[in-house]
Amino acid sequence: HEFDLLDGAVFETGCVYIVPLMESVALPADIAAAANPKSSTGRLDIFTRVITDHAREFDQMPAGYRGPLYLEISPRTFPIVARAGSRLSQIRFRRGSARLDDAALTALHARVGLVDGAPHIANGLALSIDLTGAGGIIGYRAKRHTALIDVDRRAVHDVLDFWEPIAPHGRPELVLDPDQFYILVSREAVHVPPDYAAEMVPFDPLVGEFRVHYAGFFDPGFGHSEAGGAGSRAVLEVRSHEVPFILEHGQIVGRLVYERMIERPRVLYGEGIGSHYQAQGLKLSKHFRSG
Repeated sequence: HEFDLLDGAVFETGCVYIVPLMESVALPADIAAAANPKSSTGRLDIFTRVITDHAREFDQMPAGYRGPLYLEISPRTFPIVARAGSRLSQIRFRRGSARLDDAALTALHARVGLVDGAPHIANGLALSIDLTGAGGIIGYRAKRHTALIDVDRRAVHDVLDFWEPIAPHGRPELVLDPDQFYILVSREAVHVPPDYAAEMVPFDPLVGEFRVHYAGFFDPGFGHSEAGGAGSRAVLEVRSHEVPFILEHGQIVGRLVYERMIERPRVLYGEGIGSHYQAQGLKLSKHFRSG
């Protein structure tokens, strides 16, 4: 059925919605685009995918595409309120292939440091899970049967109404319950230099028991000390599938691939623009009150 989004509407969990986006694109013949959920969208376990006319795959806009865009929206854990103008997804534009191979990635790390400690580079820069609970908790498990979350309102919800903090106990490991959603954090501090962008991709697509990180884009300047981001961790959105799965401290769960920017951005992530996740550790989305 159809409904109006002008004054806001409820998107229920377990349902799939298709929404025409307010934006369209007119790509030149040498520029393609890719979409991904925004960080706050992923941290609320809202599954989104951008669709084009005559699309062969989700979240991809081929070079030269001119036309409308649609968004598939499926809240997995929390029911949400959204309206015309709500922003759930983001887009990147690419000209040619800008991805760094492992040799270039190794050289870049040697020059500017991409993670603290020794890097593990194989088809990208590996990231592992931190389950030590140095800050008193190792992560958050989402609660079932909660109130609505308005995606446009910041710092209005109490954390404990929606999340169960997970305290460390015994061995540094965590059993992921089937179809539960978790917010965890990387062991490594991540650095994306100003002339580069990065994207989180699955570490091994053959490991199908869990999914990590809906929102995969890391902007230029994330974790960059001059932009106030030194020590930034990658927050990981983790969902187990049909069977329990044991995560151990230091287990590799994802890879960062880096791409060269055509030119350095005038404004970096976190540089005076109120970026919510710069210099983050274990951090929930901006909709929840801190402290």
